[in-house]
Amino acid sequence: MHENEILCSMALSRTLHFYPVIQHQLVKEIGSASAVYENRHHIKDLYPEISDKLAEVLKGMDEHIKRAEEEWMFATQKGIECICYHDENYPARLRECDDAPILLFYKGNADMNRSRVINMIGTRHCTEYGKDLCRHFVHDLKLLCPDVLVVSGLAYGIDIHSHRAALSNGLDTIGVLAHGLDQIYPRTHRNTAIEMIGQGGLLTEFMSKTNADKVNFVRRNRIVAGMADATIVIESADKGGALITAGIASDYNRDVFAFPGRINDAYSQGCNQLIRDNKAILIQNADDFMDAIGWVKKKEQQENIQIELFPDLCEEEQRIIEYLQQQERAHINNLSIAVNIPIHKISGFLFHLEMKGLVKLMSGGTYRLL
Repeated sequence: MHENEILCSMALSRTLHFYPVIQHQLVKEIGSASAVYENRHHIKDLYPEISDKLAEVLKGMDEHIKRAEEEWMFATQKGIECICYHDENYPARLRECDDAPILLFYKGNADMNRSRVINMIGTRHCTEYGKDLCRHFVHDLKLLCPDVLVVSGLAYGIDIHSHRAALSNGLDTIGVLAHGLDQIYPRTHRNTAIEMIGQGGLLTEFMSKTNADKVNFVRRNRIVAGMADATIVIESADKGGALITAGIASDYNRDVFAFPGRINDAYSQGCNQLIRDNKAILIQNADDFMDAIGWVKKKEQQENIQIELFPDLCEEEQRIIEYLQQQERAHINNLSIAVNIPIHKISGFLFHLEMKGLVKLMSGGTYRLL
């Protein structure tokens, strides 16, 4: 049954290749990609609002099933995991995004749904200043937050230095690719990519035989932004992919941070611009980042006030606190689902917990323990 859902997801993504939002809406409305395929000839019965043009296009899914079967065989032979939108191991943060891919291809061993995920991005022409920032930031972050997952794009410059800094400090790191898993681009990063498979992984929405075309890098950026809690811009010119990713992250209501640079440095212009326009929070080190995002540092975890000191909590408040002790930070929508309290009720409980000094509302509708 799951294999069928994978095949139909592949076929749907090829049928509507340039329209991930529509793919996402169809799966949400109909229930699954396999249901879309099974009802492709009378889709209007299940989704009356669909346009006649789109309904006609969906009838052509048949021609893509054979290609999907070939890809499934390739993935099986190469140990590549095909992750459908509703699967438990699909990146939950990415699932919140309207244009999330309905299928991902993954080769690796990292948990993409751990409690803390960041992405580190920047120019492909990074300076020694940028390289030093990558090394020092990741080294210090490991001490404060040893289970963080580092995401980037395996590109030249800041991306590859972020991956290598994570590897050298024992942190899992995932590279999001703009092509299929039958190749590595750029080829000079192949050895690092192989190492990442054993300490993180490689992730893409693209099938094999997909080239690293320019448009694919733009699509790749939304996955980098969407699967992380925070975007950290290390170095960037006044234009480029890093600023695009930062903008996408902001649109997703994710936190964006940037390291400042000298005003005359070409590859600090983008960071300085983000900070100037209040589109990113200025940070100078890992401590700044941890304080700004509100994550509890490792050295502070043992100092947290234990729930037993507050016997006046009701059952619902107790569940909220216990969940936040495990996750440390959660969006109100995810929190509502996790503790089984309707969204219209949980707001009141969270307000009372704020008044008691136990939780704090952060940016983007997320809460953390104090």
